[in-house]
Amino acid sequence: MRSFLLQAPAVSLLLLWMLVPLCMTLWFSFQRYNLLNPFISGFAGVDNYTYLLTDPALWTAMGNTLLLVGWVLAITVAGGTLLAVLFQQEFFGRGIARLLVIAPFFVMPTVSALIWKNMMMHPVNGVLAWLFNLFGFQAVDWFSSLPLTSIILIVSWEWLPFALLILLTAIQSLDDDQVEAARMDGAGPIAIFWFITLPHLKRAISVVIMIEMIFLLTIFAEIFVTTSGGPGLASTNLAYLIYIRALLDFDVGGASAGGVIAIVLANIVAIFLIRTVARHLET
Repeated sequence: MRSFLLQAPAVSLLLLWMLVPLCMTLWFSFQRYNLLNPFISGFAGVDNYTYLLTDPALWTAMGNTLLLVGWVLAITVAGGTLLAVLFQQEFFGRGIARLLVIAPFFVMPTVSALIWKNMMMHPVNGVLAWLFNLFGFQAVDWFSSLPLTSIILIVSWEWLPFALLILLTAIQSLDDDQVEAARMDGAGPIAIFWFITLPHLKRAISVVIMIEMIFLLTIFAEIFVTTSGGPGLASTNLAYLIYIRALLDFDVGGASAGGVIAIVLANIVAIFLIRTVARHLET
């Protein structure tokens, strides 16, 4: 009883912190609430949800969200695994190289987006444009021609160091005697990686996927700074669509309905991932 009383203030504060915004979102999702027109008010029932679910923009945004999350996960997990194997080897300057490759994770998303927009992917003065011209190719206007691909590259650059950090920590716990025994039996580097290193990293990869997916569902700053969701809806994800509904269309009710849909989607993904990770931890 005493422990319950000691925990009650912290638990109560945590519940208020979570439940109050959630309840307000649910309430506004059933209301007609326009920030510019106070006469648009009253109970809307499920009209906000009906309008949103029949709006092609929602399904475009959800498709972009899934593409963004899927490709970033594939790039960061595959790249992080290969880099973890590489940085586990002994070579000159390994400590400095590890520090440099992990550094992008500590750069703020807005700053990362500005760097890529103005210094790397600029169609005239960017580094990539210079490289394309150097090899005789025409420079690409990334944010107009390949907007979603551009966002995927930027976000992958941000999250690759995180995957590397987790996987490199995991690979350092691999038993060297097991690897030496495999080499003595005639196993090559590819066989050692496929049959020893990769199974050893299974749990760490599951953790990376779970953590990254939760954050990748809410990517916003990179889109806001670079493409503003365009051209059209080509790079609009679910989080940015909610922003458009709330602060550009001034439709708080519709934006709240989108927020509820995002919460449901995030919880479905979280439940699936937690069960998957738990299954891997038990094996």
